[in-house]
Amino acid sequence: MTVEIGKPAPKFDMPADGGGTVSLAALKGRRVVLYFYPKDDTPGCTTEACDFRDALPDFAKVKAAVIGVSRDSVASHEKFKKKHALPFALASDADGKASAAYGTWVEKSMYGRTYMGMERSTFLIDEKGIVRGIWRKIKVKGHVDEVLKAAKAL
Repeated sequence: MTVEIGKPAPKFDMPADGGGTVSLAALKGRRVVLYFYPKDDTPGCTTEACDFRDALPDFAKVKAAVIGVSRDSVASHEKFKKKHALPFALASDADGKASAAYGTWVEKSMYGRTYMGMERSTFLIDEKGIVRGIWRKIKVKGHVDEVLKAAKAL
């Protein structure tokens, strides 16, 4: 399945920090910022999470829920969330189903070696579950502002 602007977002249901779950169905009626990141507590991922944290009041004004997703465990998410006071859900995609559905689990290469890994990507989904924005291969600096601008324009 290819994720496209104007098409329904792939459904997801993942365990989240705090013992709960997050699902697209439960978020119907709200805008959703679903961001995929490689690894808890690494420099780029921490910067991105803290940028979303700092902008959360602005996302709340446009009734947008922010959800971070990585393949890390729920326990890892809980430590990461506590360490950086992250006030939004972090979902564990340990089985890789959501990453596969959104096309974020991709072949990467570093130092001539190829491997599978998470591509830093963000999806903006409207109140009806339709994809309204897609950002792939993100550069962290300025990204959250760009997503917020798109969320406000919906």
